[in-house]
This record gives sequence, C-alpha cells and structure tokens, in this order.
Amino acid sequence: MSDKRKDYISWDEYFMGVARLAAMRSKDPNTQVGACIVSQSNKILSMGYNGFPQGCSDDEFPWAREGEELERKYVYTVHSELNAILNYRGGSLEGAKIYVTLFPCNECAKAIIQSGIRELIYDDNKYAETVPVLASVRMLQAAGVKVRRYARTGRRVEIEL
Repeated sequence: MSDKRKDYISWDEYFMGVARLAAMRSKDPNTQVGACIVSQSNKILSMGYNGFPQGCSDDEFPWAREGEELERKYVYTVHSELNAILNYRGGSLEGAKIYVTLFPCNECAKAIIQSGIRELIYDDNKYAETVPVLASVRMLQAAGVKVRRYARTGRRVEIEL
C-alpha cells in the first residue's frame, strides 16, 4: 500500500495555474492573459502573456482602449498565445497542447494551427460572440485542433513569494 499524498494537483490544474501565473506578468491595466504550452509528455515548453514586443517600453507605448488608433494598445500588443509560440526555441510544437486563460482570437488561432499545436484548453470565453472568436472557433474546428474548456475545481492555492 502506497503512502503517497492524495491531495496533489492534476496536470490541468498545474498547467492552467502556470498560465494564470504568467498572466500576472502582464502590464495591461484591463486584461491580463496567460498561456502555457505543454508537450505530449506533460513537460512545459513555453509560456507567454499579453504585452508589448521586446524593446517597446511599457511606459512609452499606450495602454488605452479608446482614442485615436495609434494611441490605443491594440495595434501594439502581442497576445499571450503568440508570445508563448514565439518564445519557444526548442524546434517543433507539433502535437503540443496550449493552456490559455482566455479563448484565443482569430490571429492567435492561426498561429496555434500553423505551429502544430493539436489541443487547446481555455478557461474563459468572455468574447464568445465576437467575430474574431467566432472565426477562431471555425478555423480550429476545420484544422482538427481539439478544444475544451478547463473544468475549474475550485481548489485554492496560496503561494508566498
């Protein structure tokens, strides 16, 4: 009979937790999104969060949601999924899974599909009825990417840093 712990976290809890922790790195005052890419053997390959490209100062580029187009964050921000894909330096992502805190837009869906990621696990889909997300769903289905919603367990984890 084994004496191992029985209250350890599941793989899904672990990887979504990592994605949520990555989201906490985002400087965006409104929306913090994180992503964690995982191999078929449950090894973390890469992580990302939404923010500006390297060399583009968080203090000099705008975080605004309203105003002139060049004074809004949308034309400058790199989404968490794309950051995680671009951060990976190990070769192919073929067959990997990606955990995301927010369902990906159409542009991120393209990158997910093209990178060879085969499974998407998302936590929230607050923009489900928007054109970018509807297009994303359509492309992910057509490309055969398995999509499922993360099943929250209600488990609370406290980490002292």
